[in-house]
Amino acid sequence: MDSDPRMNNRQLSTKTTQILFDMQNNEITEYHIYQKIAARVKNKKNKDILLTIANEEKKHALIWQQYTGQASLPSRWKIFYYQLLALLFGYTFALKLMESGEAAAASNYEGLVAEIPEAQQIAADENLHEQQLLTILDEERLRYVGSMVLGLNDALVELTGTLAGLTLALQNTKLIALSGLITGVSATLSMASSEFLSARSEDRSDALKSALYTGIAYCLTVTLLVLPYLIFDNEHYLYALLTMLLIVVLIIACFTYYIAVAKTLSFQKRFSEMAIISLSVAAFAFIVGLLVKELLGIDI
Repeated sequence: MDSDPRMNNRQLSTKTTQILFDMQNNEITEYHIYQKIAARVKNKKNKDILLTIANEEKKHALIWQQYTGQASLPSRWKIFYYQLLALLFGYTFALKLMESGEAAAASNYEGLVAEIPEAQQIAADENLHEQQLLTILDEERLRYVGSMVLGLNDALVELTGTLAGLTLALQNTKLIALSGLITGVSATLSMASSEFLSARSEDRSDALKSALYTGIAYCLTVTLLVLPYLIFDNEHYLYALLTMLLIVVLIIACFTYYIAVAKTLSFQKRFSEMAIISLSVAAFAFIVGLLVKELLGIDI
């Protein structure tokens, strides 16, 4: 920039000035978000990365402020929202979600290039730098995503099939719920134990923690899948089945979205794979339950 940006302020259109001010406001807001999240992070490497990005955000805000000629206040609601997301789902997920939203909004800045040619390159450099830094974050819960996927996948496939088969075989929501809970608790302990022994055989020091992540993911899934059978009465066992299948799809969608954002992976491919497998097993088990009931002549 050969001239003082503040002198160019008078030449900018009202629309461009507003776009720059919005960018400036986003940058200063994200500066505070990175600062507050970094304050909670214990890992020094991750803390340093977050503080580095925070300082970059502040520098960007000051650049745009030179053009707009006015200061901006951070969005308190946005700061609170992303702090809450970081607390519930981890700071890697929260920050990547925030940055992906900013990347999607970048197309709105195309009109800047005519009046500020360097704006496009500045925005591209900012996004690239931030994304590169975010990819080297080392958050504990993401290191155990494999264990969570193992517990979740196994619970979805096994319990979906079990509950679907029992629905036609028993046609009694309370008996189905009881059978599902017994199966689920036993399977939870079995999966957690298997993960522990597998990690121990590899001489991993985090074997217990890995087993806990697997067990918790499995246990939560079991609880959610059995819940419809505890809510609906015996006459509406098919409603319980349909609700359970809907919960399966929602669990898959939510978890896949989390993984896709946190680890920058394809959402559609993984969602389709998990949904097709789980629902196919449920359909097969449903038919098996019907055949067993008819062939054995069991009527409860």
